[in-house]
Amino acid sequence: MNILITSAGRRVSLVEAFQKELKTFFPQGKVMTTDFNIELSAACHVSDKSFQLPLVCKDEYFSSLLKVCLENDIKMIVPTIDTELALLARKKEAFLSHGITPIISSENFVNMCRNKREIHTFFEDHNVQIAKEYSKLDYKLPMFIKPMNGSRSIDTYKITKHKQLTEYHFNNDDLMFLKYIDHDEFEEYTCDLYYDKKHTLKCIVPRKRIEVRDGEVNKCVAEKGALVDYIKSRLSFIDGAMGCLTAQFFKHKETDEIYGIEINARFGGGYPLSYFVGANYPKWLIQEYLLDTDVALDYYESWEENLLMLRYDKEVLVHDYKA
Repeated sequence: MNILITSAGRRVSLVEAFQKELKTFFPQGKVMTTDFNIELSAACHVSDKSFQLPLVCKDEYFSSLLKVCLENDIKMIVPTIDTELALLARKKEAFLSHGITPIISSENFVNMCRNKREIHTFFEDHNVQIAKEYSKLDYKLPMFIKPMNGSRSIDTYKITKHKQLTEYHFNNDDLMFLKYIDHDEFEEYTCDLYYDKKHTLKCIVPRKRIEVRDGEVNKCVAEKGALVDYIKSRLSFIDGAMGCLTAQFFKHKETDEIYGIEINARFGGGYPLSYFVGANYPKWLIQEYLLDTDVALDYYESWEENLLMLRYDKEVLVHDYKA
């Protein structure tokens, strides 16, 4: 019973969490990884075995991934980047026919998450307030611009003066003009949500962002409070949702007014904090999809509150490396 974490990059903590939990149930089980360049991936060096694959956008990616799974007794695939989600969702049945379970939500939900306009409609349908999208002919400053299909904070802009706007902003149909949510008034949270086989919400861990580096949280604290009940009352069931979802919200510091921003249908880079507070998503995935048992809980909320995570760079040393 082996697990494969794809596009592992620097997700060392995620690999180590799966290694620890898998060996509890299957002492001989291995957690393997893939990446475009396994020699330069820290997570690939800490995993039990790693495989170099072509970029996700290449035609041969799927066949290469399936070959790795079949030759290494892989029973579960855990994706980690947005660009591979649509492909895995589309090819899910092909993996399942070989006894391999990709931890991926339905194709419809994955595509919705990748489209910021569609996820805004989803939020509104679930009574979650969103930042107003302006027409490019009628907007108010300050405003925030972001791409409809973006990730890692690429191509995002805070606009406070008209002279900051260029033809690129107006002519690029992928860019959305949005009401600016003032960071002096609102705090940003990334919430790790766990959905079981029946698409039912089993756990919510809000992580308040303190510092972000390269689009990934670098310092954060796990907090209970208004967000937990807000999400639980509105998103207790999501058709097609599976495993870990990472949802972003803003909450007003004084009034608890809440805005939904986006959802990513995968583990987020800051998930290790949720693991360390007791939200053991790797264990639950193993129980559900490798042991075929129900997660033994109705709803889990006994995780440690106010745990602060401060991330830092740690060396992975590779001997006899030749560039």
